[in-house]
Amino acid sequence: MPTLRTTAQRLGTATALALFLTPLPLLAQDQNADQDASSAPESAPSSASSTQASSESVPLVPGTPTWDSFHGQLNAQKYSPLDQINADNVDDLKKAWEVHTGDVSDGSGKLPPTVWSATPIFANDTLYIGTPFYRILALDPATGEQKWSFDTNSKLEALTQPALKSRGVAYWEAENPVEGKACQKIVYLGTMDAQLFAVDANTGKKCSNFANNGVLNVNQWNDTNDKWPLSVLQPPTVVGDHLILGWAGNDWAFEQAPPGTVFSINARTGEREWTFHALPKDMRERSGTANVWTHMSADEENGLVYLPVSSPSPNYWGGNRTEKAPMATSTTALDVDTGEVVWSRQWVHHDVWDYDINSAPTLMDITVDGEEIPALVQATKMGFLFVVNRLTGEDVWPIEERPVPQGDGSVKGEKLAATQPFPTKPAPLLDQSEKPEIWGLADAVGFGQCSALWDKLWYEGMYTPPTTKGEGTLTYPDSAGGVQWGGVAYDPQSQTAIVNTSHIVQYVKLYGREAYQKADTGSGNEVGFSPQKGAPYGMRLKVARNWLGMPCWKPPFGELVALDMHTGDVKWRRPLGASQQYGFFMPESWGSPTIGGPAVTAGNVIFIGASMDAKLRAYSLETGKELWEDQAEAPAVANPAVYEYKGREYVVFIAGGNSILKDQVGDQIVAYALPQDDSE
Repeated sequence: MPTLRTTAQRLGTATALALFLTPLPLLAQDQNADQDASSAPESAPSSASSTQASSESVPLVPGTPTWDSFHGQLNAQKYSPLDQINADNVDDLKKAWEVHTGDVSDGSGKLPPTVWSATPIFANDTLYIGTPFYRILALDPATGEQKWSFDTNSKLEALTQPALKSRGVAYWEAENPVEGKACQKIVYLGTMDAQLFAVDANTGKKCSNFANNGVLNVNQWNDTNDKWPLSVLQPPTVVGDHLILGWAGNDWAFEQAPPGTVFSINARTGEREWTFHALPKDMRERSGTANVWTHMSADEENGLVYLPVSSPSPNYWGGNRTEKAPMATSTTALDVDTGEVVWSRQWVHHDVWDYDINSAPTLMDITVDGEEIPALVQATKMGFLFVVNRLTGEDVWPIEERPVPQGDGSVKGEKLAATQPFPTKPAPLLDQSEKPEIWGLADAVGFGQCSALWDKLWYEGMYTPPTTKGEGTLTYPDSAGGVQWGGVAYDPQSQTAIVNTSHIVQYVKLYGREAYQKADTGSGNEVGFSPQKGAPYGMRLKVARNWLGMPCWKPPFGELVALDMHTGDVKWRRPLGASQQYGFFMPESWGSPTIGGPAVTAGNVIFIGASMDAKLRAYSLETGKELWEDQAEAPAVANPAVYEYKGREYVVFIAGGNSILKDQVGDQIVAYALPQDDSE
């Protein structure tokens, strides 16, 4: 196994050809949770079941200088109260240290390629990192020097994903740690083969009292439609002494798949405390998924954990699941101690677009028309931001059920929803009301190819369903999403929300089984043919590009947006990053598709990687002006971490790459800080 490297050793360029928008991979639309959902309403909050549903809220705990969970804090605000680095001096930021882990593959050898989306965790005066080779590294936060490492010795096989993949580790510590006793502070890492490891945060040794000598076999609960292992690629969400655990699966592959389950695990012992199911009991065996494959958020003071739930299977045909499944493609709030549903809101009815809820909702206290509201903002693939009361699920600004396009009669057995929820505020981050405007430059270079394609694609606005006719249905936003798993950051001082978007057009077509067998020419990452085995239709997904690979739709291809949460209005928006073609950067005014999310600080600075050009950037929270940038070795598709150690503030990025953006991988951990005087 590769050892840690602290020199600037690099893998080398995976490919010189990086098209504007390499096909977006539905990498791991994982599955959902337990608890019977058959009695919950489809589009409104379920009956509040406990005192958490009171309109009186315990305010959120202010940000701390630690960064001890995937989104910085359990409220998923990705906010640091530190202001040593601020908008006035961030331009002076320098590299403090960097580490190359050696855990990287471009797929050209015996190993699958790597996808590394791990947020660095700062806790216990240590920086903890999980790698896509399923190792844990404990680093000195000031120097990057290794304190210890732990190797799970997991098989490096792409069992459920197109790549080796990890979003890192989770951290827990006892409320009153016993000095000298092992495993009072624990780091957890999951693997693709459904194992969850628990190791002592001080020593890196396995915690013998957790599950089976420090290893929990999550797949022991894979008891329905066992088509794949319940891959633990996203670290558990740690709430008190509970580990709230979702899992990832294999999208687009099967009609019947493991139905989504979320487990509460005792952080000390590994014992299962409760299980939640999102799908109604009678739907689970003939459908599946509706899992939670991304991180969750929690309101510890009010005893609630919030699940972003994905879509059922198969993704692009729903004839096997025509009855209501009200917790699929939803935000669902559970009592963290019991797993009971407190409220649930479904954001896509009868989802046949693979519009998983793919990011943890961000919890925030906001003031609207003079009223203090305990709120929650759920970003979505559709480019919608739904804002509700986090205790009751009730609208903050009206969310309307509006009629949506219906089928063209070509897809048998389908029963589409007549309406879908639309937020009135904030306005959609992308305009889905009509076909995106054709990019004149791409159309000219393609000799009218884009215009001809637009004429062949069916589109009647948001939620135009899949078809078997012509070239298929235009889908906008695409399957990877207008907003990805990085989610929304929030500055509680100014009550400003920050979110990055991708603007990508795809088109999907369904094929009857016999036609699919003739047409199937393979698939790639977020593109190509996928079988949906067992269903009467397979599917094909393509990105709308001309012969040269240029996007057919007008830029920008990605943006950074700031919203005033007093009003729900946009404060500013700007293109983010630069796309690449044949190794060259395109103008930054065109922007870039983005993967990963922002962090925001009390210094009025937004830090973000996320872009195709593999740059790291800082922006003014007030104006959106770019203040600083540096080049990383691969796209930084993980949220950055911000922390203070021995009086010095650091910002740390992981540059690991993701083929959703381009075929470039890395193993770089890089930390930045302001220069120190020699006398310090």
